[in-house]
Amino acid sequence: MSPTHSLDVTGRPPASTTPTSQPVRAETGTPVDRIVQSPQFRQLVSERTRFSWILTGLMLVVYFGFIGLIAFDKSLLAVKIGTTSSLGLVLGVGVIVFAFILTGLYVARANSRYDALSAELKRSLGQ
Repeated sequence: MSPTHSLDVTGRPPASTTPTSQPVRAETGTPVDRIVQSPQFRQLVSERTRFSWILTGLMLVVYFGFIGLIAFDKSLLAVKIGTTSSLGLVLGVGVIVFAFILTGLYVARANSRYDALSAELKRSLGQ
């Protein structure tokens, strides 16, 4: 095979043989290129990433807030609630419940918004 017919690992010709005067159009690329370059895919990735970081930040604040209370105010967590539990136990269970709530929020968002964006992306690409 001559050097002008060789392909790199992506299945494309090496950059040195690709003409630079013509931009690569989405219709002529591989199916993956068409997906990645579509506005619907970029919107899906952007929205999902932003929402995921928000949920991650909330979980980190709650978790490290609880750990900070353990480290710096043990007496507060030792306060009795009722006859058998303490504030620390209730807050610890609250951290776990909060994680389940965030998971539920993500699943609800994925089933409504992200599935709709995925279906729109599939329609726009003709699949």
